[in-house]
Amino acid sequence: MTTSVAGERRAPGRGAPLPRHRTPLFALAEARWAAAALALFAVAAAAHAAGAPAWLYWSLYLACYAAGGWEPAWAGLCALRERSLDVDLLMVVAAAGAAAIGQVFDGALLIIIFATSGALEALATRRTEDSVRGLLALAPERGTRLLPDGGEEPVAAVDLAVGDELLVRPGERIAADGEVLDGGSEVDQATITGEAMPVAKFAGDEVFAGTMNGSGTLRVRVGRPAHDSVVARIVAMVERASATKARTQLFIERFEQRYSVGVVAATIALFTVPLLFGADLESALLRAMTFMIVASPCAVVLATMPPLLAAMANAGRHGVLVKNAVVLERLADTSVVALDKTGTLTEGRPAVAEVRVTAPGALSEAEVLRLAAAVERGSEHPLAGAVVAAAAATGAVLPPASGFAARPGRGVTATVEGHRVDVGALERLAPDAAGHPATAAAIAEVEARGHTAVTVLRDGAPVAVLGIRDTVRADAAAAVRGCAALTSAPPVLLTGDNPRSARRVAEEVGITDVRAGLLPEDKVAAVRALAERGERVVVVGDGVNDAPALAAAHAGIAMGGAGSDVALETADAVVVRDELPAVPAVVALARRARRLVIANLVIAGTVIVVLVTWDIVGTLPLPLGVAGHEGSTILVALNGLRLLREKAWTTAAQAGQHGEAP
Repeated sequence: MTTSVAGERRAPGRGAPLPRHRTPLFALAEARWAAAALALFAVAAAAHAAGAPAWLYWSLYLACYAAGGWEPAWAGLCALRERSLDVDLLMVVAAAGAAAIGQVFDGALLIIIFATSGALEALATRRTEDSVRGLLALAPERGTRLLPDGGEEPVAAVDLAVGDELLVRPGERIAADGEVLDGGSEVDQATITGEAMPVAKFAGDEVFAGTMNGSGTLRVRVGRPAHDSVVARIVAMVERASATKARTQLFIERFEQRYSVGVVAATIALFTVPLLFGADLESALLRAMTFMIVASPCAVVLATMPPLLAAMANAGRHGVLVKNAVVLERLADTSVVALDKTGTLTEGRPAVAEVRVTAPGALSEAEVLRLAAAVERGSEHPLAGAVVAAAAATGAVLPPASGFAARPGRGVTATVEGHRVDVGALERLAPDAAGHPATAAAIAEVEARGHTAVTVLRDGAPVAVLGIRDTVRADAAAAVRGCAALTSAPPVLLTGDNPRSARRVAEEVGITDVRAGLLPEDKVAAVRALAERGERVVVVGDGVNDAPALAAAHAGIAMGGAGSDVALETADAVVVRDELPAVPAVVALARRARRLVIANLVIAGTVIVVLVTWDIVGTLPLPLGVAGHEGSTILVALNGLRLLREKAWTTAAQAGQHGEAP
């Protein structure tokens, strides 16, 4: 018989935050200059609207130019030295040209747009660097080295050499990768492998720097220097992957070189050619500046940003934080979704899934849970919390337990109601009883379903087997169906957990491509293999071990409720409310935003072509040019802001369920 119950205690260490090394926004020079420019612009616009003297609001506008424009102007001049012309310099020149013919407000608006964009890009880059530095906090700075004479000494982790022996006491983080020489314990290595359950470690087993030792004491021989540990390799992988993505540009910026060169060349030609044919200086300058204004990409910039920003704001209201517009564009390109298991498809906490009585007539399932929980109540092991919670769910009153003892890596024992009760791994608690036919069959069946088998013994005889598993999220199957419907390839499961557990979860949620037992570098390799196949991979994860894959993916999405700080900072988007169906919903919303961007670009491009042609072949009145330029800018902005409506998210969520175009 099988009883389904749920546990509540979370595996320790999985969601524990790393020390934060976060750069404040205004610690960045780009942010301070952008804020100053915005403040000056607001005061200047207010003074202008209030009818203040021209010298006053002009001075304020020009101060805005200086505050927000000097950095892009300097960067643009430096780019010129490298024979490259970027759109930032073009915007500064266009702003100066607008001021030269009296349109100082338009120029200041251009400056504000680009200064703010630069500040946000600088912040995103710095936060990524901060998250990488935070990874280093996983491994302790010092460890305890054993000396040949039997003594011990504290030593910096970076000074540990291969072959040194470490003493790791209960509750300490392991200072280096190595092999257990002596002792026994459970080690929480979720940060490295993503496994929800602590892993028993004995002589001959491998351990990793930065993982948390349980209740036992271990003697470990160092197998790798600090710079080559798994944690160090995670840091290196995140740095490399983030660097390759940091300079990715939006669609509209991909042709900036040709556009910038073309506008500058045309402006110079419109100014110099008429002069060569006898035109007066003022009319030639007016025509050239009018051209630069109507050709300036204000409408093009706003054609791109309002739909993306509106989509980001709408997603944020529904618990999905998309970090920048580049990310939204990448999400729109998704062709396959790769999901982590523990903490992503599952809740990251163990629960008792079944109780199998192997000594018929001796005890009922409820009595087994009551006795096991009475013993486990004294343990800090996460599986103990699952057993206690399962007993509480049945309404059981736990009897007192005496003589409690925990044997690291083996289990716990105590005397309950006059009987010695043991709970743990049968082959380690009672090797002589491991051949008990009914118990061995029950263990095999429990493990075949991907559960962790825990045996309950009374007076040395096995009486029951508990099946403990990580709880699958209730919305996981729906999210997987949504991802499959939206993409050209079925979702993939990437996990560091064991194959049996991975297959069990995959079957429940509807994933057929399962890749288990992966270390962080293996996940990165899997993502790159998919990319080499032509896929644009979105990785969804939550742990430190997912950070390199999140960084290497086309786009990375972190589950915020259970996610580590490193995963949250490395990911491009964060599902704050831990609602997994939000993943396909935000992909669908991103695709709608892209369609609006394309429509806006058509509108903005058409207006620019008409106005530029008019200015070149005829005489475009400056007020009409400004009106057409500003009118198209307002039109595309309002069109993009339609994605702020609640209906936009509702439609995207429905598309995420059925794969329909929103």
